[in-house]
Amino acid sequence: MLNPKLLDEMSARVSSLLAATPAGDIEKNMRAALAGVFAKLDLVTREEFDVQREVLSRTRARLEALEASIAELETRGRKSAPDPTPK
Repeated sequence: MLNPKLLDEMSARVSSLLAATPAGDIEKNMRAALAGVFAKLDLVTREEFDVQREVLSRTRARLEALEASIAELETRGRKSAPDPTPK
C-alpha cells in the first residue's frame, strides 16, 4: 500500500510545478478576473437575503392586515352614512 505521507508530498510537488507553469498563471488571472466581475455585481450573502426575505414576509402580513382593517372601516362607514337620496 502507498504511504499517505508520500502521496501528500507528491501532490504538493505537482501543485508547485503547476503553479510555476502558464496553467498556474491562467488560473490566477481567471480568479482575479472573476473576483473583479463578482465585485462589480451587486450580490448579497445568503444570510442577508434570508433576513430581507423575512422582513418582506412580515411587511406583507402587516399590509394584508391593514388592507383588511381599511376594508372593514369602509364597510362600517357605508352602513352608518345617511342615505343621500331625498324621501
